[in-house]
Amino acid sequence: MHATVTDTPPATPPGGAAPDGRRRLVAMSIWAVAFVACWLLIGLPTDPLYAFAWLWAATIAWRSDRPWRTHLGFARDWLPVVVLLALYNLSRGFADNGATPHAYELIAADRWMFGWLTDGQVPTIWLQDHLYDPDGIHWWDVLVSWVYFSHFVVTLTAAVVLWLRSRARWGAFMRRWGFLCAAGLVTYFAYPAAPPWWAAQYGMLSDVARISTRGWREFGMHGAGNLLNAGQIASNPVAAMPSLHTAWALFVVVFFLGATRRRWWPLLLCYPLAMTFTLVYAGEHYVIDVLVGWAYVGLTFLVVGLAERWWAARRARRHTGGPEPVDGGPEPESAATPDPAPTGTVPGQAGPGATPASPAPVTSGPAPETPGPEPDRTVSLGR
Repeated sequence: MHATVTDTPPATPPGGAAPDGRRRLVAMSIWAVAFVACWLLIGLPTDPLYAFAWLWAATIAWRSDRPWRTHLGFARDWLPVVVLLALYNLSRGFADNGATPHAYELIAADRWMFGWLTDGQVPTIWLQDHLYDPDGIHWWDVLVSWVYFSHFVVTLTAAVVLWLRSRARWGAFMRRWGFLCAAGLVTYFAYPAAPPWWAAQYGMLSDVARISTRGWREFGMHGAGNLLNAGQIASNPVAAMPSLHTAWALFVVVFFLGATRRRWWPLLLCYPLAMTFTLVYAGEHYVIDVLVGWAYVGLTFLVVGLAERWWAARRARRHTGGPEPVDGGPEPESAATPDPAPTGTVPGQAGPGATPASPAPVTSGPAPETPGPEPDRTVSLGR
């Protein structure tokens, strides 16, 4: 009995050797310890540049067996995204332009939709009257803080996972996400709107507490909570319409619904609902802000999907229809048109404009003589 030995090498991922499970475990453990330490000492990664650094470090730890040119590819692909996010955060601060933000119509919209259920109050005040305790922190306050913080990491993390697994899917994700952010930013300039906590400060509503980060106190994480609060103070207070917090949450879920089994859909949809409760209860948004944010998500998928199909059809026409002539340029010559013969032709060759005769058989000897006048055998050879 003979054993057959093959020389087929084990499969390796492109760009490097096969991943070592122990090496990956060690690298990710080091990353996790460093992340928690900086989280406790510096604060939560709510800044785009800060989050970008941690996400890049995570991809390096996850694929530590790859060469450095692979890791530099992450910076190449993500640097434009980070710059756009930084500009987006900065530009929101100029959205008010010194004008009085819209508030009364938002209050009226929430009262019209839910006043029959909340005794004529906006949902934010009704929820805080029933759930908010200024003297104590409950479990739902902790949950609210976690859900609020997830806005800063869930969408970026989903994008990084897509970048690692499929560049095509990552591109589709980023096109839609960019369109959604741009649409929200344009609306901030066109319709600056104030959240409930701002309206309460100027007497348009009764007392509204801004409590989206108070759950951190339960763990003694004052540094992280204070950093997030500082980010809130520095942010634009009139960028409430639409709510991109809940729009991002719904966007991530909708993007992955097609690749998820339907029995998990209710669980996934709990995330944007939890974000909605968090924003309304914490005084960050009205319900009308949330509904408009959801409408922007639907508009995003519709517009970007149509644009992608149009672009794909245009490319298909260009590939199947051949090269298109350039306006004002010469027409391309046909491959079947023979080149004109040079001045001074040899007997048996067709001159310019002559009708080509049937090809004569080629022989190795001299051409047979034919009766008639002697043809002109002068050939222009030049110097």
